[in-house]
Amino acid sequence: MRAGMRSLTVLLALPMGVLAQAPAPKTKAPATTAKTSAAKPGAQAPKPWEKIAIPPLAEFHPQQPKRIALSNGMVLFLQEDHELPLIQGTIRIRGGARLEPAEKVGLVSIFGQAWRTGGTESKTGDQLDDFLESRAAKVETGGRLDSTNLSWSCLKEDFDDVFKAVLDVLDHPAFREDKIALAKQQINAAIARRNDDPDNIVARESGKLAYGAQSPYARVAEYYTVAAVGRDDLTRWRQQYVHANNMILGIAGDFDPALMEKRLREAFEDRPRGPEANRSPQVPISPAAAGIYFVQKDDVNQSTVSMLHLGIRRDNPDYYAVAVMNEILGGGFSGRLMSNLRTKAGLAYDVHGGVGSAFDHPGVFELQMETKSGTTAAAIDGLYGQVDDLEKQPATAAELKRAKDTILNNFIFEFDDKEKVLRERMTYEFYGYPADFLERFRAGIEKVTSDDVDRVARKYVHKNQLAVLVLGNAADFDRELGTFGKVNKIDISIPEAPAGKPAATSGPPSDAPGRALAAKVAAALGGEGKLRQVKAVRQVMSSTRRTPQGEIPLDVEQTLVYPERAYVVMRAPSMTITTVLTPQSGTMKTEEGETPMPAEMREENLKNIKRDIIFIAQHAGDEAFGFKSAGEEKVGELQAKVVDVEGGGSKLRWYVDANSGRVIRAEFRTLSMEGPVDRVVDYSDFRQADGLTLPFKRTVRENGELRSEDVVSSIEINPQIDALTFEHASPK
Repeated sequence: MRAGMRSLTVLLALPMGVLAQAPAPKTKAPATTAKTSAAKPGAQAPKPWEKIAIPPLAEFHPQQPKRIALSNGMVLFLQEDHELPLIQGTIRIRGGARLEPAEKVGLVSIFGQAWRTGGTESKTGDQLDDFLESRAAKVETGGRLDSTNLSWSCLKEDFDDVFKAVLDVLDHPAFREDKIALAKQQINAAIARRNDDPDNIVARESGKLAYGAQSPYARVAEYYTVAAVGRDDLTRWRQQYVHANNMILGIAGDFDPALMEKRLREAFEDRPRGPEANRSPQVPISPAAAGIYFVQKDDVNQSTVSMLHLGIRRDNPDYYAVAVMNEILGGGFSGRLMSNLRTKAGLAYDVHGGVGSAFDHPGVFELQMETKSGTTAAAIDGLYGQVDDLEKQPATAAELKRAKDTILNNFIFEFDDKEKVLRERMTYEFYGYPADFLERFRAGIEKVTSDDVDRVARKYVHKNQLAVLVLGNAADFDRELGTFGKVNKIDISIPEAPAGKPAATSGPPSDAPGRALAAKVAAALGGEGKLRQVKAVRQVMSSTRRTPQGEIPLDVEQTLVYPERAYVVMRAPSMTITTVLTPQSGTMKTEEGETPMPAEMREENLKNIKRDIIFIAQHAGDEAFGFKSAGEEKVGELQAKVVDVEGGGSKLRWYVDANSGRVIRAEFRTLSMEGPVDRVVDYSDFRQADGLTLPFKRTVRENGELRSEDVVSSIEINPQIDALTFEHASPK
């Protein structure tokens, strides 16, 4: 579904409208005559490609960048490259997300974005965009697990101007509030959609099983951690970490090295030292116990199985032997996993894995496989079998040769330009690795033997330590997961508050003024008796939706069937979206196909049906609904009485015209595609419709920004509804 259209789904059910290594050459056979060339019984003629002479690999000695250590602790790397008239640079700064407070996860992501988009004291981010675009240049900032970075790219002729902008961003960031809010909104949008893609779920939950849910290597941002981050947090982070002694600068391109060194020394040598970033932080790691862990996902017809435990660091002496073992096990279609589980057994769409390594903390050993739902247990058996075979079936000479050839022949292409070599050299500097670590790689791989592979397989792969994560629809599995042991179910719902703390207190109790006001609203609509006869409402309207891609005009037909069904057709200039919502399922259908509605969005839209004016007014006298007076306020020119409403699993605030009893505004907290928002709906143009007095115009704002203007052309009470209308949303 197009990005612009996806954003339209957030306003459904508003209140009242709610992704061949050649073998070594064989010894040349002597020339033969026709008589002697007769093949002996059982002998095979050499294949044509086996006659190709393959030369040995050339020595690998890439051009190394010049390293310059400044007196203040900053390190510079200069990599001269005159192939194109371009200059690219990066400053990597120690201190990243693993050091941010647990209660403010997301801080470094927000910092990394708002640092650049927030502009400088002299230029807004938008002005900086214009300046750079006119020069086909870019300046970017970002944050990662252990560092933040500032990078740039420009034409050689524009270097001086662009470098001034780089220094301005480095030294005078403004962190404007609107760009901080935008960064937070984008993170919240990612949180809201994080359960849409099974791959994302598996990656997230695998990290938690490997390192522990609260480990900085696995924890994820939540709505409440993002909300806790303010501008002061960003400025404090900069004051703590953005100092010369925490920086490594690398620059590659078409420049004179002597002149460039002079320019960089002028810019950085006189900068003072600051607090030293912790280069070896004690980061907690608490792997999950071995066992079966399950994520139920109803809207999939295939399963993902991930078996994992901790791996190794890259400075481990066995790194090279592990790399060869990984290639034998999971090296594409020639690896054991693909050959045995996909090609021979037909169990997998995709299967891969090996022992992972990281520079300064353990990586993760992981075997991952995608299979159809009906072969989930067979896939688990198959993966367990491949783990067993690592010990039972040592690497053959052919497997060893293929793996080493593949690794070495691919290796050269990973560093086929000077800028890649520069980045790798900067990485070694950052983590304290030997400067020649890259050049050691070939010799390390060449020395690996079959015995080495067998040894590391026994040393670093442990079947009895595997946490097995399964994502899929249990109803379609070939065997129950319980046959493998106790099943630990994983809750992937998105929390609005930390565990142990309620997202909100219980709803307000009723009071007499609140009850009286609810009765007045019901009377103004047409009376509680008339309201109780309403089972469904169909509205036809024109709507203008404000999305990140601009304004989108829509023709909308919406049918609400109380208390928990909706059918909405939205016709845009370029496409039509049909949404069907029931308590069990939700779908969004376009010309491109049908997409299941994320569970969290479905649940929120169901709540929005129960925030509808008619539905609430039907329960004005219902003890299960609370109405509590909350004073008076002006809404435009009208004096409004305020009442807090809770019932049907929803909460909101009404502003009621003191004279007419009409609801002229509703406020509530809801979930949009950008995350939680405060939504305000203003109602006007009240008219008669089938005996009820209802609003024919509404304006919707989210977090203070206009999102939608709707003008209703007709309202039909209790319309005839086809019995098959809601079949689209039936669970598959």
